[in-house]
Amino acid sequence: MNTLLHRLLRHGISLVFANVFLEQIGAPVPALPTLIVSGALAARGRLQLIPLLAAALLASVLADTVWFLVGRWKGHKVLRVVCRISLSPDSCVRQTESLYERRGAVSLLFAKFIPGYNTVAPPLAGTMGTSLPAFLLWDSLGSLLWIGSGITVGWIFRSAVVRALDYLETLGFWAVIILAVGLALVVAVKYFQRRRLLRMLELARITVYELRQMIDRGEAPVIVDVRTQSRFHVGHIPGALRMTLEELDEKLADLPRERDIVLYCT
Repeated sequence: MNTLLHRLLRHGISLVFANVFLEQIGAPVPALPTLIVSGALAARGRLQLIPLLAAALLASVLADTVWFLVGRWKGHKVLRVVCRISLSPDSCVRQTESLYERRGAVSLLFAKFIPGYNTVAPPLAGTMGTSLPAFLLWDSLGSLLWIGSGITVGWIFRSAVVRALDYLETLGFWAVIILAVGLALVVAVKYFQRRRLLRMLELARITVYELRQMIDRGEAPVIVDVRTQSRFHVGHIPGALRMTLEELDEKLADLPRERDIVLYCT
């Protein structure tokens, strides 16, 4: 553990850069704990604050810009790929698009504080046609706000953070094992939660081919498109009704009960 802490102090800036970049690019490696520890070390004079902020900011904006350019290149297809890490990819796409439609590029200012929206916001900005200068401005401000909050927490509670590091040091090799197991558990829990939800949803889903067969047989299901307004205008199933999920609760009683109701969300 002494060797590990020595390397953290010696290569702290590089490790912060790598950790922040990996999280923002989509890897399940949380960077906030690293930022908090770095803030505590900076408060103790063991890390330089300005290079720390600069490295973390560069890593965050660099990773986000990569996703922004991929989103501009691949369009909405990339959102489905990014949203696969979400518990519900369909609602992930719909909710993030809806949020970005309401707030625009300004939503990048607080995107990193919203689980799920953090990784999806940069490619979504590219998909929605946001200009690169506007993206870099708001993404940089949002990244600085997120990084600064983590470092500030570490700076304020530096005594508690240092005590925690000292305790881990006494555990020696087992401290590394505990941290590795903790990270593995977080990833495993998220994975099994997603798999369980998808199994539940499989019972209530039909494919595009099955929907087409229903229409060809003359069953005429009621098709409700609950996607965002912009996606609806790009293209939709002929005859589909456009409404949000909130409106669906209000208008459910007006829909015909004798016909199947199919919700189209992505």
